[in-house]
Amino acid sequence: MISVTVPVFNEAEALPILAERVTTVMAQIGRPWELIFINDGSHDTSEEVLDSLAATNPAIKVVHFRRNYGQTAAMMAGFDFAQGEIIIPMDGDLQNDPADIPKMLAKLEDGFDVCSGWRKDRQDNAMQRNLPSIMANRLISFVSGVELHDFGCSLKAYRAEIIKSVRLYGEMHRFLPIYARWHGAKITEVTVNHFPRTTGQSKYGLERVLKVLCDLVVVKFLDSYAEKPMYVFGAVGLLSFVVSFVAGVSAVYLKFFGNKTFIETPLPLLCVMSTLTGTMCILMGLLAEMIMRTFYESQGKSVYAVRATRNLDPSKPTTAPA
Repeated sequence: MISVTVPVFNEAEALPILAERVTTVMAQIGRPWELIFINDGSHDTSEEVLDSLAATNPAIKVVHFRRNYGQTAAMMAGFDFAQGEIIIPMDGDLQNDPADIPKMLAKLEDGFDVCSGWRKDRQDNAMQRNLPSIMANRLISFVSGVELHDFGCSLKAYRAEIIKSVRLYGEMHRFLPIYARWHGAKITEVTVNHFPRTTGQSKYGLERVLKVLCDLVVVKFLDSYAEKPMYVFGAVGLLSFVVSFVAGVSAVYLKFFGNKTFIETPLPLLCVMSTLTGTMCILMGLLAEMIMRTFYESQGKSVYAVRATRNLDPSKPTTAPA
């Protein structure tokens, strides 16, 4: 089965058109399918429109949130409720083209686990959306090592076994391919159509650039140091101790050889502050190490993921006796 998931927030005018387009494309593909709309607390008539669509077609399913939780939460709900072996999220504003779904499925049949859409000819405001997006995509590719042209395109195809093991928080949905790579996914991309917005209003502005930069810092930390946080805190702590030592030695030298008392230079204060900073960083690093171990051990989580086995049950690894 193929599951198409669509987060919705105040897109009542576009929903019937989108449902018709998806239905037409999926009928041509000829495989079992479902279309799941996640109503993310819309305050227009989206709820009534969605309920009407679901009443006329059992393949159309609807999830209504109690309030607006954001696009990441809506996408996660779509993944959680999806029953298909392949999950295809897309936007509900008619800017994505369901006609691109078949060529994305073809990439998965070629052995890839994730196929990402690339809005090569993006139909958005050049200065407000396109230019910041190009810069952000290049930065994300450089930092993460996942080479994609368009991380922000919602239209993607995932194997359910990959995406259902990913948990997202905040506004991390744009980094889904990176999370998938962490789970061993093979990723590719195809160019997709992109249409100008004709209904509703855009939910994003230039402030999104700052959010992307902040989220990228989190992703880089999780990628490189989530299982060894002491490397980050410890490095900052040791650097602070070095600064403290240099400042302290300099202050003593100036006192005895430079005729400068301690109160005439900021070096003693810098020495004390750097010592405190280094001590706090080391202690936070130790605390982070304890939290990381508690995270894995208390929930029975593994630090590895098994793709396949031969003559073994992958869910029951042998434990060495104590």
